[in-house]
Amino acid sequence: MNPLPPFDSPTPSSADGLGQLYNLITGDEDARVCKDIPPASCNDQPRNFFAYLGANTLNKVADELSSAKLVLPWMLGALGVPAAFTGFLVPIRESGVLLPQMAVAAYVRRMARRKPVWIIGGLLSALALFGMAAAAVSLEGIAAGWTIVALLVVFSLARGLCSVSAKDVLGKTVSKSRRGRLMGWSAAAGGVLTLVLGAWLTTVSFADAGRSVFAIMLVVAGVLWLIGLLSFGAIREQPGATEGGGNALEVALENLRLLRDDKPFRQFVFGRTSMLAVALAPPFYVLLAQQSAAGDLAGLGMLVIASGLAAAISSPFWGALGDRSSRTVMALAAAGAGVLGVVVAVAAMSDAPWLAIGWVHAVIFMLLTIMHSGVRLGRKVYLVDMATQETRAAYVAVSNSVIGVMMLLGGLIGLLGDWLGVVAVIGLLGVWSLLAAVGALRLPEVSAG
Repeated sequence: MNPLPPFDSPTPSSADGLGQLYNLITGDEDARVCKDIPPASCNDQPRNFFAYLGANTLNKVADELSSAKLVLPWMLGALGVPAAFTGFLVPIRESGVLLPQMAVAAYVRRMARRKPVWIIGGLLSALALFGMAAAAVSLEGIAAGWTIVALLVVFSLARGLCSVSAKDVLGKTVSKSRRGRLMGWSAAAGGVLTLVLGAWLTTVSFADAGRSVFAIMLVVAGVLWLIGLLSFGAIREQPGATEGGGNALEVALENLRLLRDDKPFRQFVFGRTSMLAVALAPPFYVLLAQQSAAGDLAGLGMLVIASGLAAAISSPFWGALGDRSSRTVMALAAAGAGVLGVVVAVAAMSDAPWLAIGWVHAVIFMLLTIMHSGVRLGRKVYLVDMATQETRAAYVAVSNSVIGVMMLLGGLIGLLGDWLGVVAVIGLLGVWSLLAAVGALRLPEVSAG
């Protein structure tokens, strides 16, 4: 048997077209940077890089086509589904990924190869989306609501399998110094395709297309998952370590005492819980925009474009500010979301004429998405800065478990949408966000800046 090439020797793949493209993207001269992956994966790194890139990009576009905070709320509104169901879309999507993922992570990491777990999750995701597409053209009202929410549960659980396995596969097949480029190219490609999707929607007439347009979007999302399966399946994953995986839910239960004994951590968890108001708000803004647009899909297209632009605009700003003070990022973002909610609610109750303009809702949604991005980045940085090497795992496990449960309970706010109306929910969440901003300012400063 020929010995494996040393890390600093040219690899055979660097001579082919794929290797040359990999060199161009990563800046390598011979595609040989593989310091922290198994030696047997070194020669396969260009192939694995593009296989993962393709699957990840397709998944991002599929997620936009079936977004629980944007597309699904608009679809449920078009199908006459009560607002109570809309309130559960984001909670199910988020906690449906988080909580089961924490439970199965230990079992997945006992497997020498984790790629099959991702493939199973991807297949289930595609089937769930196909089921939603069928519901979109055949059901309406409460029946459509129950069916789509049930399929969203399946989709979220499947995404949890993909999430827990994808990071491990990436860590075994693509070198540390190349993962950032991979994610960057994936985000850029996904963002461009999302803008194309939004532009296309602005040209579609709901009066002509009807509910079939939602079925088409969901079917395309499912097909993208299936193509992503083929791409991810092309990854050559070497067997890896099967020890060291802990059950995050067990860790959380063992460390719940931290909520009693560790005051700074308790304050953080309470603050993060209060900021769920920002995460729960987007579907109700979507319903308000849909009512203003009378269901016209041009309004949805503008919201999709606004969401894509928001990510590109906000990330550098929040990232730079987060290095100085993550507490300030959380406070500013929550306050911004709160002010936005109160202003929109007051304007809607007073029948302000500017709320009848389609692009105004796109700007409102873009601002809300920017604030939501700030909350997410701020709380992630704050937790990392607050924790030590010894406490980080326990902090993450406990806070994620608490938030997963509270997110599901937060879905009950949709019931208020049926009782008091969408505008009242937006106003309530706005006031809640303002209170969350005050709570963030009371957190101890933990950032270096």
